Amino acid sequence: MRFPAAVRLVAGATAALAVSCSNAPQPAEITVGAGDSAQSELIGQIYAQALARTGAHTAVRTGLGQRADLLAALDAGTVTLVGDTSGDLLATFDPGSPARKPDRSSVADPAVPTVADALSRALPQGLATSDIADGTDLRPEFVLTPATAAHQPATLAALAPHCGELTVGVAAGHALDPLRPAPDPEHDVLAPLRAAGCDITNSTVFTDDLALRTALRDGRVDAGVLTAPAALLPGGAGELVTVADDTYVFRARNELPLLRSGALSDTQVKKLNYVAGELNTAEFCAAVRQVRDEHASAADVARTWLDAHGL
Repeated sequence: MRFPAAVRLVAGATAALAVSCSNAPQPAEITVGAGDSAQSELIGQIYAQALARTGAHTAVRTGLGQRADLLAALDAGTVTLVGDTSGDLLATFDPGSPARKPDRSSVADPAVPTVADALSRALPQGLATSDIADGTDLRPEFVLTPATAAHQPATLAALAPHCGELTVGVAAGHALDPLRPAPDPEHDVLAPLRAAGCDITNSTVFTDDLALRTALRDGRVDAGVLTAPAALLPGGAGELVTVADDTYVFRARNELPLLRSGALSDTQVKKLNYVAGELNTAEFCAAVRQVRDEHASAADVARTWLDAHGL
């Protein structure tokens, strides 16, 4: 049977369109890199799955090593983005920066540098960030035993005049965040506290956060400075009482995605910004413990979190 010419033309155009569509280049896969830690793998899964829900093709490459290895992978283009924290990245790209407070909302004086502004200026060409998760701060914490907390102030600013009365443990190592360089007890802990008026005269350095927690429980020290939030300790903070660091004696370390400039669409960046708006320290630390201590699947934990937040 011969069809009318108009029908034949339409059929031919449809076939050509089908061939054209099938030969069209597929969108590039977005590869999220993760380093050698449960925390890095979890945030990588959260970002990858969130982007997948925009219709993107995503994958997570795990076990890439330390921060320097992740940055090298970004530079080489073998990954599209990685998760990190603002303060740790600033220390990498601008070690001499005095910025400690997270962003403009945390300072009244426009002359005071912030971590967000300083990091934006320090980023190498070709790298960018989306929104910082200001509800997820993973900086070191000053903690007290319950007995000490019962008669001491609840903020570092108020506690400062009493620091000389305390025996204080300082955690070394990086057990709570394997990608974070181990702190120098004097330079990274005691000196910033001293500058804030908290002059500790009786301190002991412990090999890691777990050893410090044991000393706190045994009553060998009254207080301690952990390398990260107490909520990241196995089992959580437990009976330890965190002293609020409202003045940012310790530099803000908020979660954020570091990505290759121009690698994501506006829709994809907006999705990461929604994730940033929902992340918070308590939930994130609990999720990290699930992956690290309970050996839960990072992909499953990330999916559950995204579903719970409607992302």
